[in-house]
Amino acid sequence: MRKVRTGGGWPAVFYTFRKAREAGGLLKFWRAMRSRNACKTCALGMGGQKGGMVNEAGHFPEVCKKSMQAMAADMQPAIPADFWERYGVRELRAMSPKQLEHCGRLVEPARYSAAEGRYRPVSWDEALDRVADQLAATAPDETFWYFSGRSSNEAGFLLQLFARLYGTNNVNNCSYYCHQASGVGLTSVTGSGTATIELEDLDKADLVFLIGGNPASNHPRLMTTLHELRRRGGKVIVINPLVETGLVNFSIPSRPLSLLFGSKIASLYVQPHIGGDLALLTQIAKRVVERGFHDQAFLENHTTGWSELKAALDAASADELMMKSGVRHDDVEEMVEMFALSKNTVFAWTMGVTHHAHGVENVQAIGNLALLRGMVGKPGAGLMPIRGHSNVQGIGSVGVTPKLKQAIFDGLESRFAVKLPTTAGRDTMECMEGAFSGGLSTALCLGGNLYGSNPDSTYAAKALQTLRQITYLSTTLNTGHAHGTADETIILPVLARDEEPSATTQESMFNYVRLSDGGPRRLEGPRSEVEVIADLAERVAKRLASQPSLNALDWPVMRDTGRIREAIARVVPGWEKVGDIDRTKEEFQIAGRTFHAPRFATVDGRAQLHTHEPPALKGSGDAELRVMTIRSEGQFNTVVYEDDDLYRGVEGRYVILMHPDDLVRFHLTANDPVRVTGPAGQMHHVRAVAHPAIRAGNAAMYYPEANVLVGRGVDPKSKTPAFKGLVVTLKKER
Repeated sequence: MRKVRTGGGWPAVFYTFRKAREAGGLLKFWRAMRSRNACKTCALGMGGQKGGMVNEAGHFPEVCKKSMQAMAADMQPAIPADFWERYGVRELRAMSPKQLEHCGRLVEPARYSAAEGRYRPVSWDEALDRVADQLAATAPDETFWYFSGRSSNEAGFLLQLFARLYGTNNVNNCSYYCHQASGVGLTSVTGSGTATIELEDLDKADLVFLIGGNPASNHPRLMTTLHELRRRGGKVIVINPLVETGLVNFSIPSRPLSLLFGSKIASLYVQPHIGGDLALLTQIAKRVVERGFHDQAFLENHTTGWSELKAALDAASADELMMKSGVRHDDVEEMVEMFALSKNTVFAWTMGVTHHAHGVENVQAIGNLALLRGMVGKPGAGLMPIRGHSNVQGIGSVGVTPKLKQAIFDGLESRFAVKLPTTAGRDTMECMEGAFSGGLSTALCLGGNLYGSNPDSTYAAKALQTLRQITYLSTTLNTGHAHGTADETIILPVLARDEEPSATTQESMFNYVRLSDGGPRRLEGPRSEVEVIADLAERVAKRLASQPSLNALDWPVMRDTGRIREAIARVVPGWEKVGDIDRTKEEFQIAGRTFHAPRFATVDGRAQLHTHEPPALKGSGDAELRVMTIRSEGQFNTVVYEDDDLYRGVEGRYVILMHPDDLVRFHLTANDPVRVTGPAGQMHHVRAVAHPAIRAGNAAMYYPEANVLVGRGVDPKSKTPAFKGLVVTLKKER
């Protein structure tokens, strides 16, 4: 297919009308998009009480294909009544992610048994009783509980509380497979694991480093902000092994001149080798210090570790760093000079930084670079991880982590007069390993696609299929329902955010808590997530009447999201205002996370600098190729809405994007079928696509299809898999 010359633009406008038709008409779609609910996709902070298509700063219209894709999916008709008779699990496993997503909305509970090989519709009572029976008969630490970032704070808080009162800390969320390295890295730098800035700070910045990300596809509404920065004379440095169309030029539909003529985004585009980020960041830092552009007073007064960092930078070999990063000295000098001229710099990154075995060190190195010039701790400058799911940050804030923060732990025990377990909980990969070994037997997943988000999909399927029971709370079908099936699998259909009968809250990537009003249900059958969790907890508590902590709560009362918010307000620091947000309608910034003055959330109030030894560049052998997994503009995380990639001009997803020089090196011609062998497995008959936009020696393949190749090795500090750090070999196939 033909590659477009700009992101957004008229294709996005036409796509809007197409999605509106799918959803039942333009007016119906408009009303849904304008409702007072937080956006269902990325965490930029759209919607809430300012209304749909409005950002935290009040700008309208702010809308993107991602939000429209999610809304249209939720406005699908119900899965046909005879669907489960026509399709067994074998047929579901033959479907692509897109096909499964477009089967329709789930409206009735369904039960799968391995013996029968298919799902059958069951009543709500039967489904919940089966889950409750299994939990009551299972030792708590033989269970695990997985949470998606698309759920509400109320559902996340209630389910993690249920799990802990039941007796386990095997509580984790999808961030372990995306931005956990950001949280761990930032905590080690500033004492807080989230962005140090507010959305308005971007309006004061004159330089943005955009590292390892493609917001033109994955967070399109950020492009308006970058457009405005460029329009007022600011600059954008993009660091990415792949030149992305939308980061070079983006046509913003809500800006007439931009729509007609396009907007230049990147002032400078630098292409390191995959895995060369840490070396490149160290290169830049070294030259900043050597040229005297660092802020000596800031470093001495507001940081710890300056002398150690300076010694390490002095000792580092510029030529060795260049070999590891693949970036020429001239490009480094240009970045350093742009940084030196900046008065307010924001450093932004996504999973191209975190999806490595040294992801935490990458984040720390970004922190080093910002701190060298005092670009943290003042308005208009700071650190900004660009998070994915719309409430992944909120889910973590309200306690969905294996180990609770001490303040939350103490608050829960005091508030509810209970004793919480103190055993070490398992992170997401440890839960998969426990399932595979047989040490864990039962799982409950609040949204998401645990199978689809895992590395080594063959291992993930076997691990989940070893379980005795797994339960999914879902709105639509995904590959997890097909491949991640236990001896018994229960699907519980739940309402989308804008269908909830009561208000819920979400937290943006800028630490801003939004209130979603909910709305009328579109289909009969699905239930509120909070209602399902409270009902299930009540059934388990009755079966385990001898457990005082589990029976300390009045679970039917906890169906009221207002009561849950009252509890959150009392036990989660910084969330006091959420207790009466449904009455005041006052959305708020969480205190203690935004640093507009150089006083940080560390014990001594200083930011911490770190020293690193950049790893050797992998995949430099004659028969090797470095590969990163990528997403298209037609998908959101594991959910695939469109099989073709408009911005890259690629048809289909079972492909490997290679530089033409690498096609020659591997004795291939464009569109040859190849076998790709990675750390965890192989893919056969993959189409080799000539893609000059990627740095030679590197290649890209689509996530989640390529997960079968990705090994299970993780960053030791964050437990995040290296989805961007594969080394593969290729062989032409007939």
